[in-house]
Amino acid sequence: MSANAAGTVVAAINEAAGKTPVAAPADVRYVTSKALWYAARSGGAFDPTIGPIVKLWNIGLDGERVPSAEEIKAALPLVDYGSVRIDDAAGTVFLPRAGMLLDLGAIAKGYAADEVARVLLEKRVKGAVIDLGGNVKVVGKKPDGSPWRIGIQNPFDERGEHIGIATLEGGATVVTSGVYERYFIAPDGTHYHHIFDTGTGYSVRNGLVSVTIISSSSIDADGLSTTLFSLGLKEGMALAESLEHVEAVFIDEEKRVYLSSGAAEVFKLGNAEFRLTPLP
Repeated sequence: MSANAAGTVVAAINEAAGKTPVAAPADVRYVTSKALWYAARSGGAFDPTIGPIVKLWNIGLDGERVPSAEEIKAALPLVDYGSVRIDDAAGTVFLPRAGMLLDLGAIAKGYAADEVARVLLEKRVKGAVIDLGGNVKVVGKKPDGSPWRIGIQNPFDERGEHIGIATLEGGATVVTSGVYERYFIAPDGTHYHHIFDTGTGYSVRNGLVSVTIISSSSIDADGLSTTLFSLGLKEGMALAESLEHVEAVFIDEEKRVYLSSGAAEVFKLGNAEFRLTPLP
C-alpha cells in the first residue's frame, strides 16, 4: 500500500488520478475507506489525500526540503478526501483530479499489524508481540501468564527510552504518532516533522509532541494517533472520549502528560521529568 514504491496498487491509483478508476483489492479499499472515515470524523484534519504535500516536503527521504509558499498553495487544493470514490461493486478506487495523491502511510501499518495478529491466532499462537516501529500489537499473554508491558517512547530522548508502561493482553495495541519519528532541521534551525496541517501545508504546530492510542484495533489506533495529534489536545481528547475501547496519552512540549478517562487503568507514568496534568 506504499505510495512511494513502484508497482503498488496505491501507486497505480495515483498515476491514474483524473483519468480512470483503478482496480483495487478488498484490503486496499478497506484501508482507504477507514482513512476516509477518520478524515470525515476529524473534519479533514486527517486526510489520506495529503500526498501532494508529503511529496513536496519529502521528509525522511532523499531531497527533503522546505517548499516555496507558491508550491504549497498550488498543492493544497488537491488535498480533498471528500472527492475520493470507492466503488466496492466494481472493485475500484478513483481520484477525480489529476495531481491528487493517495497516501495511506498514517493507517496502513495498523492494518498490517491486525493482519499479522489474525494469522498468528489462526495458527493457535498463544502469545506474541508484533512490533512494526511505533505500532505494537500483542497476542494473548506472556509465557508466564502475565500481561505484556509495553514502553511508551520518550519523545525527547533516543528511541527505546520510555516515559511509562502500558499493560496489554488479548489483542490490545499501542500506537504512537509524534514529532520525533520523521523530521528534519531546516538551515534556519526550524524543526519540520511529517504530520502536516491539511489547511496550511506545513507541519502541525499545536504544542503537542506525541499522541499514543491504546485500543483493541491497530488500524483504528494508527488512524487515531495521527487524527488526534492533528486535532490538538482539546478536540483530540474529546474525540477519544467519544469512542469505545480507546484510551489516549497526550504529551506536550512542556512534558505535561494528559490521559483520557480510562487510560490510568492501563498506563503508568514512570519518568519524573514528566507530570500528569488535568485538561485545561
